[in-house]
Formats: sequence, C-alpha cells, structure tokens
Amino acid sequence: MVDVATQFEGRVALITGGARGLGRAFGRALADLGAHAVLTDVDEAAVDKAAREITEAGGQASAYRLDVADEAAWDPVLTDVAAVDGGVDILINNAGLHSLEYGTAWAKLPVSKLRRLFDVNVMGVMIGTLAVRPHMQGRPGANVLNISSSAAFNGMGAYGATKAAVRGLTLAWARELGPEGIRVNALAPGLHVTDTIRQEFTPQMIEGHRHHQFLDLEGNEQDIVDAMLYLCSAKARFVTGETMRVTAGYASSL
Repeated sequence: MVDVATQFEGRVALITGGARGLGRAFGRALADLGAHAVLTDVDEAAVDKAAREITEAGGQASAYRLDVADEAAWDPVLTDVAAVDGGVDILINNAGLHSLEYGTAWAKLPVSKLRRLFDVNVMGVMIGTLAVRPHMQGRPGANVLNISSSAAFNGMGAYGATKAAVRGLTLAWARELGPEGIRVNALAPGLHVTDTIRQEFTPQMIEGHRHHQFLDLEGNEQDIVDAMLYLCSAKARFVTGETMRVTAGYASSL
C-alpha cells in the first residue's frame, strides 16, 4: 500500500499563485511532507512571506515573483530551480484571476479585462506547462495539477469559460505528456468558505450555493489540499486527463 505521507520527501513542487489561499495551503502541505515548495506569485512581498512561514516552520521553500502569462518571466525562475534542485516533479497551475465581476454578463466587461482574465487563467496554464515540461522529463512520477472550478460546469460567465478551458487543456496535455510518463489532472473546487470568500460573498450567497449541494456541509481548504495530495501522489498513478470535482455534489446538481 502506498502511504501518501511518504510520497513527497525530496520532491520539487512548483506552485503558481502561491502567496495566499489554496496556493499557500498547497505549499505548506507539501513542505510539511518533505517537498521543496517553490512558490511563485505576482505579489513578491506576499509570496516571500508565504515561503518564509514554511521555512520558519522547518520546511523547505523558495519564492519567486512570476506573472504566469509572461512567457519570458518563466525562464529565470526555472533556470534557478534547475540549478538548485535539478528539475521539477510537480507543477500546480493554481494562479488565476477571480471575482464576482467575472461571473457577470460578458457585455458588462471591457475587452481589456477579458483579455487579461484569459491570459492568466488559460494562457498561464499553457505557458507554464510548456515551460516546465523539459524540467519534468525523466523524473519518475512527474505530474501536473491544474486548478479548474465548479464554475466550469455551469456556464458562469467569463470566469466559468476560462475554467472550462482549463478542463480542456488538462485532457489535451494528458494525451501529449502521457508517452513521457507525465500525468496531468485538474481539481474543480466548489465553494470552500475561506476568509477571502467571506469578504467576497454575502452570507445569503453562501447559503444559496450550499442549497445546491448534495451534502449539507461547509467546504474548507483542507478538502482541496487532501484531493491535491492524492492526485499528486503515486496513489493516483493510473489517473490522468481527469478533472476531480470537490464540490459536495454542487457541480452535478445544476
């Protein structure tokens, strides 16, 4: 039997959007299990702080400023990671733009905002996977995890469209990278009530969302972290091209 707790010792995990939220939680969890968490984010001060919190707790972490949509910005980051660690075992494409505004009617959003949304949420996944691919080749168990959303299943405006595109990229990349032994999967979280969500959503909105779940439960970050640990471990060795919904049934109920 494979023990997830021993799966990540000495592994190198590059996590985009690692300064806060799920990205920071992913980094902490992987570092707690012995991985080197390479955190990247456009917010340099915040990602430095996230990495420092890991190292102060006894884990291994490093931080880099990175705009995932900027192709040239990946090169110095990966050159440094390769020099220190030799390559990358796990890529988590977590960086993304999201707000209630992006779930409104398309006509209410200027094209400049739509372009930036798709650049980060879709092209950021494509560019990141292209950039990291050569640094994963030949590393047993290498895998990519993309962060989609339950919004990918319900047509929720421009944001939902970008996350549906991430589902498509996941399947296409799984087909292309399979012969290289690299797995590619995605997670589609539902509404997991964090401090950020409480700031963006009214209690009525949270309750309305929960009404559409099959399970009358409040989701939290740990639900997504646990799913991430499974998909990034050898327990999921036969799983690729899949999008795992972690929604208490929400995505299936619409």
